[in-house]
Amino acid sequence: MQARAGSSTAAAGATATAMKQQSTLFALLSLSLLLLRLLLRLRLAAFRDAALTLHLLVRLRIRPVTVRLPGPDGTTLRFWCPASATSTKPPLLLLHGFGGDAKWTWAHNFAALSRSFHLYVPDLVFFGSHSRSASPLRSVAFQARCVADAMRLLGVPRYHVVGISYGGFVAYRMAAVEARDSVDRLVVMTSGVAATAREISALAAQEEMAVEDALLPDTAAGLRRLVCRSMHRPPRLPDFVLHDFIQLMFVDQRKERSELLRELLKNGAGIDPLPVLTQRTLVLWGDKDQVFPVDLGYRLQRHLGHECRLEIIKDAGHALQLEGAGKVNSFIRSFLLDAPDGPEFGVARK
Repeated sequence: MQARAGSSTAAAGATATAMKQQSTLFALLSLSLLLLRLLLRLRLAAFRDAALTLHLLVRLRIRPVTVRLPGPDGTTLRFWCPASATSTKPPLLLLHGFGGDAKWTWAHNFAALSRSFHLYVPDLVFFGSHSRSASPLRSVAFQARCVADAMRLLGVPRYHVVGISYGGFVAYRMAAVEARDSVDRLVVMTSGVAATAREISALAAQEEMAVEDALLPDTAAGLRRLVCRSMHRPPRLPDFVLHDFIQLMFVDQRKERSELLRELLKNGAGIDPLPVLTQRTLVLWGDKDQVFPVDLGYRLQRHLGHECRLEIIKDAGHALQLEGAGKVNSFIRSFLLDAPDGPEFGVARK
């Protein structure tokens, strides 16, 4: 009888254990299905955006700060800047172009450059969800003044500046006018600063559509065309990823950015004639640039004279900071720090 009772107890225990395991398995399965549903509802581009934010905050200790400028227009700029204000590293300001905001533009450059520099990386006015203004101004001068004022409010009296494409116009304008005494050295990347307003308009006229539709696409086909135009080796991306990126990057403040484009086409950097800068300047260009032809890089070098160095990076297009990230990071570091272990200038032209 005792043996039979023991057997019954063991069987009951085994049954309870099995039921508990089934319950645990069911709970895990339910949780997995819930997570899958959340992932399916979360846009891939938004997921990547969140991952970039986490990388900046946790790995690089770079945090977002919203700077409100004085004045009646309520102008604000979102900056990514160091979590700690105490550092012996030189300050470096990075200015993005029309193709994205601060995080997406410099995603391949943050880690490498933050090892040598105290980075300040803003979303320019009307880019991102936090850089906004009620001002009617859309000029490059307005952008340059906003960034210069924000850097003063952040307590950074002197700094280097790197600007790509539209950001190169803003960077040049800052070095020439709005922050002339604050900008130490300048790096201009694939930016048509040396082109006349008429030449910029002629380049825009070569497009098969309105320039704001080309640079601010609202369809997957339009964004794919822009990616192919901007990169020498464009990635193959499915339509749903392109749609996600459009929703993330090109919907909010579209009207204001269209107005920025029209102002750029009309007046360029807004300085005529283009001044010769006093700062030492590095010009970086991709030899396969289909947006601003490389001849404009040579023209800018000739205009600036002996204080300017030009580097042409092989097999890279307009999105130079992505396709040529390694060389771009090395050239920036070497030029700004006079680093003896950097790349030999002129090698990239071969």
